[in-house]
Amino acid sequence: MTIHSGSLRSLYPEIEPFESGMLDVGDGHTIYWERCGTRGAKPAVFLHGGPGGTISPKHRRLFDPKLYDVILFDQRGCGKSTPNASLEANTTWREMAGFDKWLVFGGSWGSTLALAYAETHPERVSELIVRGIYTLTRAELEWYYQFGVSEMFPDKWERFLAPIPEA
Repeated sequence: MTIHSGSLRSLYPEIEPFESGMLDVGDGHTIYWERCGTRGAKPAVFLHGGPGGTISPKHRRLFDPKLYDVILFDQRGCGKSTPNASLEANTTWREMAGFDKWLVFGGSWGSTLALAYAETHPERVSELIVRGIYTLTRAELEWYYQFGVSEMFPDKWERFLAPIPEA
């Protein structure tokens, strides 16, 4: 069975950030951030998965560096940032970079944050890209942990459960 019949695009070449640092967002919290691509190009923000995920060099490669000015950051409590998540941190980034609007890209848990940000700040979103959408609804959690994955991949499900002691 072929799931995807078209040609898959490869990631863009490795790229280093042209700027990075720790942003003090108050109350003892700091957020690690990186900026890559071309300063002044189309603004974009990348929201990583999780909860508890972090940015990686691979995430920089999702964007054409000639076309985008990209902000990537570790959400609060993730990676190099200090604890406690906040949707408003997305606004802090946009303001710090001087962007009026930006493309918002989120995967996994980042898709949840991207959707919430687009709903609460539609005037600040030029485009929205979400992948691996996971909004933590009861149905999604039940599919993942009880009914769906175990039926589709029983051998992997058994390996997943193996470390858990019997009750």
